[in-house]
This record gives sequence, C-alpha cells and structure tokens, in this order.
Amino acid sequence: MNTFPVVSSILAPNILAPYVQDVYNLDTGVTCKLLKAGVNHSYLINDQGRQKYVFRVYSFGWRNRLEIEEELRLLNLLKDNNIPVSYALPDSDGIYVQEIYAPEGMRYGVLFTYADGEKLLNFPADVHYSVGRIMAQIHQLTEGFSLKRNTYTAELMLQRSVEQIKDFLPESSAEMHWMLSTQQTLLKLWAHADDSQLRKGAVHMDLWFDNMNITAEGKINLFDFDFCGNGWLCLDIAYYILQLYSTEKVNTERNEKLNSFLAGYESISPINDEERRLLPMLGVSMYFFYLGVQCERFENWSNVFLNETHLKRFINLLVKKYFDDHVLTS
Repeated sequence: MNTFPVVSSILAPNILAPYVQDVYNLDTGVTCKLLKAGVNHSYLINDQGRQKYVFRVYSFGWRNRLEIEEELRLLNLLKDNNIPVSYALPDSDGIYVQEIYAPEGMRYGVLFTYADGEKLLNFPADVHYSVGRIMAQIHQLTEGFSLKRNTYTAELMLQRSVEQIKDFLPESSAEMHWMLSTQQTLLKLWAHADDSQLRKGAVHMDLWFDNMNITAEGKINLFDFDFCGNGWLCLDIAYYILQLYSTEKVNTERNEKLNSFLAGYESISPINDEERRLLPMLGVSMYFFYLGVQCERFENWSNVFLNETHLKRFINLLVKKYFDDHVLTS
C-alpha cells in the first residue's frame, strides 16, 4: 500500500548522525541523540566526545529560509559583541541552512554551537542579576535593529492567538468567554500605550530557564532564538517576570530574585515608567500568544496534553490568576 501522508515526523537520530558528519565534515564516529521534540526538534551531536553541537530541525511550514537566516544574523550580531549565545556553524561549503526532505515535505536544519552548562529551574538571585545584565546588553545592541520577521503587535499576540485557540476551546465555555472579554481589555491597554516612550528593536520573546544553560561557576549561555522578531524591548522583560511567577512559588524568594533581575537590567539600561507600567499586561499577552502557538503547532509541541481540559486548566490556573493579581485596568 502507499505510504499515508503525515503532517509531522521525527527524523531518525541514527540516520541524522552520518548526514551531519558528512555535511559538516566532522570526524568519523559522530553520534546523534534526540534532545527535544518541541515546536522544532533538537538533536545532540557528539563528535567522539571531543565536541558537542546541537542540530535543530525546524518543523515543516514553521519558518521559511529568510526567517531562519534573519535569526542567524541576529545571533551573529550578539556573538560578535561578546553576548554568550549559541550560534550557527556553516557546513564544509559555507552553507548555514540545510534542506532535509522529510515525509511531510522539505524541512530546514541548522547546526549550532553547544551552550555549556545545564538547565536549572531554580537558581540563585545573583544569577538572575546576571541574566538581567545580559538582557539589557542585548537590548542595547538590538534597539533600532530590524529583522525581516514578525513584528509583535497586539493583533498578532491577542487576536490571531484567540482564533487559534477557538479550534480547541468552545466559545460557549466560561474560559473562552473570559479570554474574549480579557482580549478586549488588553487591546485597549495596548492602544493606550505611549509608543513614543517605548524602546523598539529585535526581541528574543522566549528568554527563560528552558532557553539558557548555567555552568557550575554561574556562567550563563543563551540559546533558542526561534521566536525572535521585532517589537517593544520590554516584551522580553515582561516574559521573564511572567516565568518567575510561574516557577518561583515562595513569595519572598521570588521577590528577591525579581528585584535582583531588575537591578541587573538597570545596572546597564534604565526601565522607564511607561515600560514598567505595561509589564503586567504584556505578560498576560504573552500567555495569550503562546497558548495560540500551542494550538497552532499541536502536532509537535503539546500533542500529549492539548485538549479542552488542558486549555481550561491553563487559563484558570495561570493566565486568569496572573491577570487578576497584576493587571490594573483603570
């Protein structure tokens, strides 16, 4: 019988190993292990224990070549200015973006340097201070820097995302009623922001513990700029604060770490009053956006748990609570 078409596949690590070895002219004996099957698939490449890399295979239809090249251009800017980031490596012909023909169609692959250290869900306040400094240093470089990628507007983060969520959550549910009502509140808050006071440029949009490795000495290495785009720089600050509230459950510890992060940031760049005022509502907007991404990429991110029950729990326990606790609507 003919092979049935698929919308998403996971490439076999044992086949990727010789492919990467050949394309990048690595030594024989390269091994490949699946690290993460998320929106994109990440593989650990080990060159006989001498060198480690990460090979990212972008999901089918997720990013086009130009968008990927723009991500790599941003990484090169940061690398060249001594920001500790994982960056792309060329193959033996000087090509950075590979074309891989998977069952669902052509997918792109990029080999990145390995970010030393390990992911830590909870880490000390002084490390949060360092993260704040690095984020501010990034923003110094990216203010006014434009990418040929998404611009993170209210329409993209709030309106498009809700349309994606509607495919999985009935409009008659209390949770969707709340989402639609809160969407209108957030849209008004976006519209009344003083745009002239907001720094703009390239943003990471996904900077939290899952996208940084920390060494035993406390050195931070950042990776995964897949969601980078254009927008208010304070979006990155809002997202980091949002994740602190998600991962740090003890109020005193969370506040200490939050204040340390903000102090680290402001040791490099000040956060003005308008940016600070918008941080809570931008955090909730981030929740809307990433719920939309979960629904858009259900087949290779949240397929294990994405259903009506998951969305209701997520909205009630995280999104609604954060909104009620932090967003002032008048």
